[in-house]
Amino acid sequence: MKKRKILLIVFIILSIGLLMVYSSSHIWAQYKENDSFYYFKRQAIFVIVGLLLLFFFSKIDYHLYQKHSLKIIILATILLVLVLIPGVGIVRGGSRSWFNLGLFALQPSEIYKIALIIYVSDYISHHYHQMKKLRYCLKPLIVMGIGFFLIMLQPDFGSGFVMCCSILLMIIITPFPFRYIVFLGLSGILMIILMIISAPYRMKRIFAFLDPFQDPLGSGFQMIQSLYAIGPGGILGSGFDQSIQKHFYLPEPQTDFIFAIYLEEFGFIGGILLILLYAYLFITCFNYAKKVDDLFGSFLMIGMTSMIGIQTIINLGVVVGLFPVTGVTLPLMSYGGTSLLVTLIEIGIMYNIIKSI
Repeated sequence: MKKRKILLIVFIILSIGLLMVYSSSHIWAQYKENDSFYYFKRQAIFVIVGLLLLFFFSKIDYHLYQKHSLKIIILATILLVLVLIPGVGIVRGGSRSWFNLGLFALQPSEIYKIALIIYVSDYISHHYHQMKKLRYCLKPLIVMGIGFFLIMLQPDFGSGFVMCCSILLMIIITPFPFRYIVFLGLSGILMIILMIISAPYRMKRIFAFLDPFQDPLGSGFQMIQSLYAIGPGGILGSGFDQSIQKHFYLPEPQTDFIFAIYLEEFGFIGGILLILLYAYLFITCFNYAKKVDDLFGSFLMIGMTSMIGIQTIINLGVVVGLFPVTGVTLPLMSYGGTSLLVTLIEIGIMYNIIKSI
């Protein structure tokens, strides 16, 4: 019964997310699609399919992924290459990151992230005690670098950053020497600075983060509108479906900034309760990861938990103004098919590992 609490927490967050997708989107949906339930109905379908996938993957022995880890990462890499081809991948929001499958769009970077975790978990399980030597860490870092490079060609800095942070965390908790950790950290910071300098729109996001009112109708617009949503929420919020900012002030509030609308409607107390739900989910999964008998299963849980956790922290930080705008969604809550389905697949895999303990 204790193990099933994880599924209960996931179901609660999904339910809150579904309600917030409706609340945050119905004004925009009525205007854009002439159907106030447009995004809600699509998200409900994604939730149902996602829960079926969670159940399906919870029944598959996780060792099967280890057996085919190389094939999985090669297939995921091929998808990353294909999406960059004009006519094959489609452009949304300035990024060529999706395949158009008719009923929904598939984002291969989400698939690559889970494939990379499987590959690195398999690699670490075979070379755990050798990870103290730098040359044994190069292979997973190179594979990660190839994936990051392909994701940046789309470009999708947010997904690439979350992926790299998760993989580096997995490597750090091996016998990897501290001096190499410092070296990787400094190298990563230098690379991020170079990427920011090389792209004018990223520089604008940094300046907007430092002072969003410097360009209130441009790069700082989303951040300002997000803060305008959070402020009136106060302690208890304005009440469900009573948000003002979703009335065409905050652009497409059902995606990256859904937490801002949530805070406006449920206030500080509601925000703390939601954060506690996420924290319980992540801490419990990390605790179970320490109890897994084999290294592959343990690192698979660590990688997937950190992937979802880091994305959650970044999204919440962006909404409240702690981080620059990155474009990553809030797991289990934001509107979006691929992200939600992949997250629920990861939870299904982790639950299969938990059941083996």
